[in-house]
Amino acid sequence: MVFTCAQPPYLNPVTPFSGIIQGGLQEGLEITVRGTVLPSSGTRFAVNFQTGRSGDDIAFHFNPRFEEGGSVVCNTKKKGLWGLEEKKTHLPFQRGSPFELSFLVLSSCFQVMLNGSLFVQYPHRVPFHHVDTLSVTGAVQLSSISFQKQTMIHRELSAPQQMSEMNPFYTCIPGGLYPSRRIIVSGTILPNAQWFHINLRSGSDIAFHLNPRFNENSVVRNSLINGSWGHEERSLWGPMPFIQGQSFTVRITRKAHCFRVAVNGVHKFDYNHRMKNFCAINVLDVAGHIRLTHVQL
Repeated sequence: MVFTCAQPPYLNPVTPFSGIIQGGLQEGLEITVRGTVLPSSGTRFAVNFQTGRSGDDIAFHFNPRFEEGGSVVCNTKKKGLWGLEEKKTHLPFQRGSPFELSFLVLSSCFQVMLNGSLFVQYPHRVPFHHVDTLSVTGAVQLSSISFQKQTMIHRELSAPQQMSEMNPFYTCIPGGLYPSRRIIVSGTILPNAQWFHINLRSGSDIAFHLNPRFNENSVVRNSLINGSWGHEERSLWGPMPFIQGQSFTVRITRKAHCFRVAVNGVHKFDYNHRMKNFCAINVLDVAGHIRLTHVQL
């Protein structure tokens, strides 16, 4: 069963921003912050996951800083006292440039994705279910803050000894593929796997067919329109990203002109749209030699 967060997004919120997280933080909740770093105002901004509005208890303080060569500081504040800073000296933000930050709450940590790629994982220092407020401050102009709930499925699609007996997973994509929508599929590839696929469907058509084939050491992409397959695409940025016997996470983002695909947090390829009726692309279909663990719509 697939769940989506019922909380509506905050659109064009004014900085400094403070808003309620309805129901508090839960495992599997992803909060996405989109905005633009201001070109000339201030040297820092921060995203805080906190208890209440006072700022005395902050479970996760995410703080890009542009001074002294640039860094990103992560920390926790308990009863008004900061803990030990964790600092990344690589600053991937640029003044005047847009960004997309996604914070996924896992059982052990906050997982932070920046523009579709894994940036940092910050282990929990306090129980995350105490968090009920999100605040954003500093040199940033916000465009939206949105909320999605990840689905935990724990479903095996085929057993290693039954490679030919597929048990596909289907689910509806509520509202279809609106701009910037992300589909995330995670699982474990069986040790002797030959193939699996992830399809985004519109009725009997397949707008995007993602098909790792281990006997060919390739990742095939294609579309099925009016009963006919189109031209296969196989080029990759880097080596084959899927490995038999190992876990994987595929992240598909609907961009204006393409599907952007990342595997395990690394951008691997774009697939230009061959179908443009995005609202009608409303079914996810997964099958093959994998054990499916979760899906996020």
